[in-house]
Amino acid sequence: MIATRRLQRSFGDGLISEAVDDLWEPWMRYADQALEDEALLLIIQQELAKRCQKSKTRGRPGTTAEVILRMMLLKHFRDWSFEDLTREVRANLVYREFTRIGAGKVPDDKTMGRLARQLGPEVVEKLHQRVVKIALENKLASGRKLRVDTTVVETNIHYPTDSSLLGDGVRVLTRIMKKVSAVTGQAGTALRDRSRSIKLKVLAIARASRNKTESGKQKLKQAYTALMEATGRVIAQARKFSQEITDGIKRGKRKLLRKAKRQLEEMIPRVQQVLRQTRERVLRGNTRAEGKLVSVFEPETEVIRKGKAKKPNEFGKLVKIQEAENQLITHYEVLEKRPADLTLLVPSLQQHIQQFGQAPHALTADPAFFSAANEAAAEKMGVKRVSIPSSGKPGKQRKEQQKKRWFKKLQKWRTGCEGRISVLKRRHGLQRSRYKGLCGMKRWVGLGVIADNLIHLGDHLVAKNKV
Repeated sequence: MIATRRLQRSFGDGLISEAVDDLWEPWMRYADQALEDEALLLIIQQELAKRCQKSKTRGRPGTTAEVILRMMLLKHFRDWSFEDLTREVRANLVYREFTRIGAGKVPDDKTMGRLARQLGPEVVEKLHQRVVKIALENKLASGRKLRVDTTVVETNIHYPTDSSLLGDGVRVLTRIMKKVSAVTGQAGTALRDRSRSIKLKVLAIARASRNKTESGKQKLKQAYTALMEATGRVIAQARKFSQEITDGIKRGKRKLLRKAKRQLEEMIPRVQQVLRQTRERVLRGNTRAEGKLVSVFEPETEVIRKGKAKKPNEFGKLVKIQEAENQLITHYEVLEKRPADLTLLVPSLQQHIQQFGQAPHALTADPAFFSAANEAAAEKMGVKRVSIPSSGKPGKQRKEQQKKRWFKKLQKWRTGCEGRISVLKRRHGLQRSRYKGLCGMKRWVGLGVIADNLIHLGDHLVAKNKV
């Protein structure tokens, strides 16, 4: 049975509440009040109720929606792993009180991981929109200002090289085939384990790549050719295993074989793509192979260049962040394919108008969002002041406009977006997503944004009540 909150508090809960009453961080009190919102809990309960029919009213009591929501947000407040979350809540009375666990049993890390996966990106987006409404009810923002920026959130992968990607693919295919052979025995094609020879070839490539002479380049090419030939044989063997499972030659535990076949069918095309792009680069000198993969585990990962000297290439997804006053993030979006930044300005304005019922008085962004069409569209939608520096060399009239006091003042306010992104990465872990896949990335970013908004809501109310 999944309830929104516990119906009755225990004697131990009262003791804990009294003991930690003066130990809370100031912002946590107001965040705690915001999380009492019934609509937030209903969003969680309705999603978890989809797992089983009538789970709202029948079955043994499960973890309440209130505990799940607060545990997940506490994890992203502090940028902890699930193991850290469970350990810290068990050891800290303030966290027990904040999460409404009290003297009860803390859900273990595996339970929390399973429940977190149940909350998909659509649910996280609903939670975010509700938190924004709560912030607006507390007059955190009026919607008179809007600033937009983009950043890259990296996927959890190692730095990609052709040799390491081929090594990853061979290792995974061999591991799956070993599991199949353990179940089916000697039936069908016998497994030939080439993982050791592949590993030695990868190491040979690493050594050859240090030699920048012509002979070194030839050795590197030969090592890559040998690695590609060996990888091709592993792929051919994996395809035979998959076909023999389909034909019933390899027999055993059906559930395990079905899972193995599904994994093989998923991984073989990825390794083939890595093989194709390696062949294009090494043998033909083409570095722009179609459908390029930088990870066999996170195939959606893109190579994004933001012009940073320290990190010219970033591997992940482009994320759009838009803010109103008092650093309130009103909308975020994880973009499936990287677009040009200037194409994001008008949709951001439309989103703002939908939330606040009116266009912002002032709009600001960096030069990547500039175009004459964007400025004209913003003014047509009701924006009085648009502060976006031109991306090229400005003309005389444009230069005079960009020197105006209001333009410079809005640009100073725009730089706060860089600081907000920095805080999201340092405090809430948006530097790198630890959840898998595109859906995992959306959940990771959304929960980090919600956590940051709640902290700012708490800080704003603390400052307001001190006056």
